[in-house]
Amino acid sequence: MADVASLINGVSELVRIPSVNPLQSDDAALTGERRLAEHLANKASDLGAEVELDNVVDDRPNLIAKFEGERPDTVVIDVHLDTVAVAHMTDDPFDGRVENDRVYGRGSVDTKATFAIVLDVLSQLKQEGRRPGPTVHLVGTVSEEMGGLLGARHLATRLQHDGHDVERMVIAEPTMCAPVHGHKGGVGLEICVHGHAAHSSRPELGANAISAAARIIAALDAEQTRLEQTEAATAVGRGTLSVTEIGGGVARNIIPDMCTLYAGRRIAPGEDPLSIYESLRHLVVAAGAPLQVDVEMANGTAFPAFFTDPNDDFVQLIANLSERTPETVTYGSNCLAYDDLEASKVLFGPGSIDQAHQAVEWVDIDELVRAASVYRKLFAA
Repeated sequence: MADVASLINGVSELVRIPSVNPLQSDDAALTGERRLAEHLANKASDLGAEVELDNVVDDRPNLIAKFEGERPDTVVIDVHLDTVAVAHMTDDPFDGRVENDRVYGRGSVDTKATFAIVLDVLSQLKQEGRRPGPTVHLVGTVSEEMGGLLGARHLATRLQHDGHDVERMVIAEPTMCAPVHGHKGGVGLEICVHGHAAHSSRPELGANAISAAARIIAALDAEQTRLEQTEAATAVGRGTLSVTEIGGGVARNIIPDMCTLYAGRRIAPGEDPLSIYESLRHLVVAAGAPLQVDVEMANGTAFPAFFTDPNDDFVQLIANLSERTPETVTYGSNCLAYDDLEASKVLFGPGSIDQAHQAVEWVDIDELVRAASVYRKLFAA
């Protein structure tokens, strides 16, 4: 039985440790994952875990805490350490207050709650003089919210290099405690159109980069229209394409010599992200002609979709423990970085994605209790 007060206090405690993704804020007092990783490392060490802080980039370490089980089978629980920015929040983002049967604050639902829950369940087992059934690897990863999933990619490379036989993985996200078995992958295109400046009274002397960018946007929109006509192969749905950023022009009387765009392509199961990137790159360059158009892959990587058969044994186990039906979701997660690992993977966590990234973020206490019940059964199963 979950100690509700302990769960609440655990979430509030973690919310009060800012860990905003450094790419989303330049406030050093709020950014970076190290403080949270060190705090969690101390708590895990106190519970008897083998703990390591594995630096990924710029003094931003992954946390790896190994809790030895009674059996040889393993389960890896990946919870990202970073949160999104807080400048748009309308209340104190880090007070961790409790009101209306909810815990409030940045990271409460996305995804610090899972850290608190897992540690609380393992603490209860320790107090009972027991170890978890499987060996539990609680991992905190950096750079999930922005930066190309660097922490998860680093972990995946390490697991493969060290020859770890990972059988089951839980990737923490707010899923209302339903096991999620699929979501889209993605590839981003960073586009730069090069024109030639001239006085706006003599446009024929210049080459308008914004006009070329408009042709590119029209071509990408046409591709999205084509995608809308295709049939989805799985419950995850079809691929999509959106232009979400544009910048260009220096003055109202100067023909712009440069325009930048960002386009994101969501990848459906069965689609090859590298082939899609190359196809879109050719489309963009052709649409921007005769101007020079440079195209780069955002973060230098492209992710295939995450998809596990809903009848997979681990997905069904979590479904039975949570009494929830397997689902798919529209958002992405660290699952994308683990495509080359043969482990059974499931997305799972308390609360709703609708509360994530909001001006007011919160998680229902009932969801904390429900998720704790699932983890306790999982660790004993």
